[in-house]
Amino acid sequence: MKTPQLAAAVTCAAAAAGAVLALVPIVARAHEESGRAAGFVAGLAHPASGMDHVLAMIAVGVWGAVLGPPAIWVLPVAFPLVMAAGGLLGLLGLPVPGVETGIAVSTIVLGAMVLAEIRPPLWLAAGIVAFFAIFHGHAHGRELPPGASALLYSLGFVCATGLLHAAGILLGVAHRWPTGRRALRAAGGVIVLAGLFFLWRALE
Repeated sequence: MKTPQLAAAVTCAAAAAGAVLALVPIVARAHEESGRAAGFVAGLAHPASGMDHVLAMIAVGVWGAVLGPPAIWVLPVAFPLVMAAGGLLGLLGLPVPGVETGIAVSTIVLGAMVLAEIRPPLWLAAGIVAFFAIFHGHAHGRELPPGASALLYSLGFVCATGLLHAAGILLGVAHRWPTGRRALRAAGGVIVLAGLFFLWRALE
């Protein structure tokens, strides 16, 4: 996928995610105006606050690149869109069971997809990504900083997610070469091992 197309896809995802979150303006207006900039910055930084989030989101991009078009843009767009809905649930304080476990399992599953180069039908790949996006979104949404704008905070973590997906896609380009393919599979194995550690920690 060409860089302009990828940028457009990420932009569309961010815009659509913002539209989803804008359905509850009362949440966004519940915070002080002074918290707007801080909200966006906090949201932008939040996905990087946990290695489980970072690895899962990069794995989505790598897996999409390995699968090739149209998955290379469908997966990185599906994830932030559904993640925004999960974030909305978190902002509203609506419970989602097993969030930390779901995030850990997502790291294991997505890493395994890269490791084994699994190529399911597009609808199934998008469904897997969307399912796990709910847990990541809820975790982001429920940690809104006091006084921050809910809408801008949410847009921040959606944008950060898009950047992590883009990083994964760039890494996934290495799949074109035998050495790069082996390196990506090894990276998938490392992600799986990290996910097992996250799962052990979540179940403690």
